[in-house]
Amino acid sequence: MFYSILAQDAATASSFLTCLVGGVVVIGVLVIATAIKIVPEYQRLVVFRLGRCVGEKGPGLVLLIPFLDRGIKVDLREQVREIPHQTAITKDNASISIDFIWYYKILDPTESVLQVGNFEIAAQGMATTTLRAVIGGIVLDDVLTEREHINNLLRARLDEVTERWGVKVTNVEIREIIPPHEILEAMNRQMTAERIRRALVTESTGKKEAAINIAEGEKQAAILRAEGERQSFILKAEGNRKSQVLNAEGYAKALEHIFNVAKTIDQKTMTLQYFETLKNMGTNASTKFIFPMEFTSLLGDFVKGKKEE
Repeated sequence: MFYSILAQDAATASSFLTCLVGGVVVIGVLVIATAIKIVPEYQRLVVFRLGRCVGEKGPGLVLLIPFLDRGIKVDLREQVREIPHQTAITKDNASISIDFIWYYKILDPTESVLQVGNFEIAAQGMATTTLRAVIGGIVLDDVLTEREHINNLLRARLDEVTERWGVKVTNVEIREIIPPHEILEAMNRQMTAERIRRALVTESTGKKEAAINIAEGEKQAAILRAEGERQSFILKAEGNRKSQVLNAEGYAKALEHIFNVAKTIDQKTMTLQYFETLKNMGTNASTKFIFPMEFTSLLGDFVKGKKEE
């Protein structure tokens, strides 16, 4: 009986020792797990020791003092956040719905943990109020047409606030602007009228250019016709001049030839030709009085003798 009780006590003690050793091992593993941290390249670990910030650590293997150190991971990659549709009032009292996305990057991990309790909620609230403030200073037409200007204003306003948190706002992009229904209808009517105006302007411009082209063509045709007529007149005058020159040259040569031939004719030949001419003139049926040159010379001598008497 005594030996059986001892055996039971020994088994109990052995199992207790085993459990104790197992508990110590588990606690050791947990302690080691909490003491050893592996920080990726894109993260930093902000370490607090007994509630006091001792700075950032990483990347790589980081050792913490168990039960004394507490680490908060901070992501250094550029993040994007969406601000859902918000109702804003423009400077000319038009109610619009607008949403945008914004990009930020943590530059100082320690400040991002110490200066703001919940950066996500704080940034979203700040973004919505900044949006309303910016839109409230711009009229509706500028809101619809100057998105880039609004993006720059939002980015500058957000960056002013987040700078003290160690965060840099890198970009802001408005995605959609929804004006009221009646404004949309007015815009559609305006767009239709603008398209009609552009069509009329284009049509009138086309007619104007067509008329100018036709007039220019007629002008060029008239110039070409006048030029052609001028060249024709010049060519005709040149031809007439050459023809007259050739005629004069021919006539001069004919006269010269006649003169040369006349030199070879003697007095007898001329007398025969003279009588032949008188004969031909006398054969004509018309009434003529022919006085030979000899008779006129005799008459001249007779008149001369009378004067001398």
